[in-house]
Order: sequence, then C-alpha cells, then structure tokens
Amino acid sequence: MIGLVDCNNFYASCERLFQPRLAGRPIVVLSNNDGCVIARSDEAKALGIEMGAPAFLMEEMLSSHQVAVFSSNYTLYGSLSDRVMQTLHMHCHTVEVYSIDEAFLYLYDMPHISYEQYAINLRAAVKATGIPVSIGIAPTKTLAKLANRYAKEKKKALGVHVLDEQDKIDEVLSSSAIDDIWGVGPQYTKLLQRHGFKTAMDLVRAPEEWIRKNMTVVGQRLLNELKGIPCIEMETEEAPRKNICVARSFGHLLSEKTEIAEALANYTAIAARKLRKQHSCARVINVFLQTNNFRQQDEQYFRSINLQLPVPSSSTTELLQYATKALDLVYRSGYNFKKVGVMLLELIPSNQVQSGIFDQRDRPRDQRLMTAVDAINRSWNGKELVKFGRQSGGRRWTLRQERLSPCYTTRLQDVLTINI
Repeated sequence: MIGLVDCNNFYASCERLFQPRLAGRPIVVLSNNDGCVIARSDEAKALGIEMGAPAFLMEEMLSSHQVAVFSSNYTLYGSLSDRVMQTLHMHCHTVEVYSIDEAFLYLYDMPHISYEQYAINLRAAVKATGIPVSIGIAPTKTLAKLANRYAKEKKKALGVHVLDEQDKIDEVLSSSAIDDIWGVGPQYTKLLQRHGFKTAMDLVRAPEEWIRKNMTVVGQRLLNELKGIPCIEMETEEAPRKNICVARSFGHLLSEKTEIAEALANYTAIAARKLRKQHSCARVINVFLQTNNFRQQDEQYFRSINLQLPVPSSSTTELLQYATKALDLVYRSGYNFKKVGVMLLELIPSNQVQSGIFDQRDRPRDQRLMTAVDAINRSWNGKELVKFGRQSGGRRWTLRQERLSPCYTTRLQDVLTINI
C-alpha cells in the first residue's frame, strides 16, 4: 500500500500556527511582489476567493471580511515543511518528498496493522508540528491521491481514508471527477469530457484499446493505476534537473544597468548553488531581460542570449563572468525593466566534464573555493553569509513583501517570547 500525506492549506496553516488570534479567520497568501492569491484557508475559500485572483482588485472585499493577507514567506514555509517531513521519516522507512507540502509513503514493508489506525496515529504525530494534514492510503499513487482528496472533502473530521477494499475504491472512483485524477491535465480533460467521460469510474470502464489510441502509453499507465496496478515507482531521491532557471520580477521597475546587474548576480549565485547541489555542470548560460508588457504606456523590450562556456562549469565565479557578459549584450538603456533571469542549460554530471585543450583557468582552485563557500553558508542554515561583491548594492530589485510575517523558526530575533 502507498500513503499520501498532504498538508492542509499549507501556507495558510504556517501563518496561523504562530498567530492563534487568526483561528477561524480567513487567510490568503500572495505571490511574489504581493500580486495574486496563491494560498487560501478554508474560510477564504468559503468567501469565494479564487486562486490566482489579483490582490489589488479585491482590496475592498478583503478589508470588509477582515481577511488576513500575507506576503509569501518561503523561509518559514520551508522550515516547517522540513519538520513535517522529518516526522514522516520517523514513522516510515521509505518516504518520497513530492513537494513542499506532500509526501508519498511506501507501506509495503509495514507490519500487519490497521492502515486506518496507522494513518490516525501518524496524523496526530504530524499535528505536533502544528501543521494539520490529510492522509490517503491505497494500492497505487494515483488512487492514494484520490483517497487523500476524499479524506479532505468527505471525511474531514477524521482526516484519513484507506482504499483497502474494492467497494471503497469504486466509491471514490465514482465520486471523483475526471479533472480530479492525478495526471489528467486540461487537454486530457477536454478530450475525455468530449467523449462522455465524467468520473474516474467512467475512465476505468473504458476499453483499453481506446485509451491506448487516444492517450498513448500515458493513458495506459493511468488506467492501470486506477485499477490498482502500480505503474509509478517511488522516487526517494530527487532526479537531477535538466536545466536550472532563476528569474524574478523586481520590486520596482528598474532602468539602471548597475541595479539589474546586481539582481542578475544574485540569481546567478542561486542557480550555481543549485547546480553544485546536484553535482552537475552547465555547458550553456542563458540570460534574458524584459519589460512589463502590462504597462502599455511603456515601450516594450525583450531579449535573451545563450553563451557557450569553454568548459562545463558550476563555479559561481565563472558563471558570474558570463552572466555579466550576457547582460552587456542584451541591455538597452531607456527602458523600464520588470524582470531579469538566468538559465543554466545542457547540464552534465560534474564527474563527466572534459577539460579544454586551451583552458587556462585554475579549476581545482575554483572548486576548493566553492566547496568552502557552500560549507560556510550551509552551516548558517543556507543563508548567504559569504557572497560575491557583485551581489551587494542598493537592492531595489528585491521582491515587494509589504505583508511579510516574521521568520519565527529561522531568525533568532523573530522567535516568539512567551510571558508566564
């Protein structure tokens, strides 16, 4: 059996955890630069607040209903996610961290116990972190996803649902819409609805020949999963990324090249750190720069450029040099720029890098430097205690976060003080 643990309204739950006064009050969390709604509490959902809704269009409604509005605090969310995942690892040998608020549990090697009681106990253990979760258990990942949704919607008080009998599986399949199925995106939803499919049970009853013809091997695998035949393996180790991109909108429109260069340097350092973490090197670096196409009063501009590295590299020092060179080639004065980004492409394992015949760079020295910098920053919970000079400056490019909550778990001055 496979379990899926999903944190309930995770970002909103994180914000509520350290502010008990928010109990029962609607909460929304906004995207970067306080733009759109990316998370909602149950109370906010009941008000009809939609995901992706622009915050500036709802100011009056948010105020009239006393909705608590927060800027996204990814440092806090990441810290609390780690606590949840550590708890799961304490209660299960094999855990696949699927996202910041979801994890699959491999339960085939569990002793002969009641899966429902196990899920209830696990839910209580995770609740000790302050984060409520729902748990679905089923023979496959796809069914576990549906069981988890059922636990949230139909068995909210208990918070768990186990599909250990065919009758239970059929009940969930019959009550799940086509677009509720994990792996069925907008295009497949349109295709299936056009052919009369309304529920997951309709899909299970479809002829396999039709599924293979219209949905290829992806559909066949999905069909098998819904029938209780496991086809999606557990992935306990994160697969190396094929490319790495770091790009963010500025907190304010920028026109000065020095400020854009500072932002790009910080993004490049982040991308390089991710590259080293998965033990890869990049052959190509791409830099792009763009204005805000929603500002019709501004002249628009977008350009990107690829630069080939002479030898694949993960050195922040070298990548910064090429990122700066790329910015020199794409920057144009006289524009109000909204966003800059860097992508590292054509990644290869670091142990497969071939030296260049004309390469004169002291790469062993670069590697020692990066190892030392990463070790120091890692000892400070990943904070960039050591950084390059190009990353410093006015920082007008940083995200607008006017409603940011404290970092209760990672910053000493933000730790709550309780007076007894």
